[in-house]
Amino acid sequence: MKLYYSPGTCSLVSHILLREIGTEFELARVDLRSHRIEDGRPLAQVNDRDQVPVLERAPGDVLTEGAVIAQYIVESAGDTVLLPPAGEARYRVLEWQAFIGTELHKGFSPLFDAGLDDAARAHLRARLRGRFEWLEGRLAGREYLVDSGYSLADAYLFVVAGWARLVALDLSDLGNLQALLARVARRPAVQAALRAEGLTR
Repeated sequence: MKLYYSPGTCSLVSHILLREIGTEFELARVDLRSHRIEDGRPLAQVNDRDQVPVLERAPGDVLTEGAVIAQYIVESAGDTVLLPPAGEARYRVLEWQAFIGTELHKGFSPLFDAGLDDAARAHLRARLRGRFEWLEGRLAGREYLVDSGYSLADAYLFVVAGWARLVALDLSDLGNLQALLARVARRPAVQAALRAEGLTR
């Protein structure tokens, strides 16, 4: 398998999960400013939506969309910890995946638009902060998002919450959130992915 990625973007979730399951894979770095893969090809040759992540399972056989790639990675490895089998625990993981994707990930997206005026930016930042404050309450007394333990949703939350510093969104006072993020950050697979993408300090 080959993962097309750009450092620190949502493709980091796929990268972490590939390392969590211990499968062999290649990395192909993408420059999102030029939309070119490190070998010089345009990204559109492997994904006509011109986005990462892209998981190439075999030459010409690609999966796109991070949530689908995450599910494929863990299920293809037979991992029932990161994504439990059918039943209540699985639905809870997928529920968090949907929340992070629609309420947090998409909440960050407009904040990266350089054309956004200050008033709109402040409004969107406040709305996003409210989502994190709600999440903070739900994390009380929990180590991870779901009772079954660390899951692919925690990896997704780790990556998305990491964007806060890029848009001047202060989440440092949310102690439950910060504790979860610190637990995820200590995982060897997460550290390895961060190192490989040049994101360690």
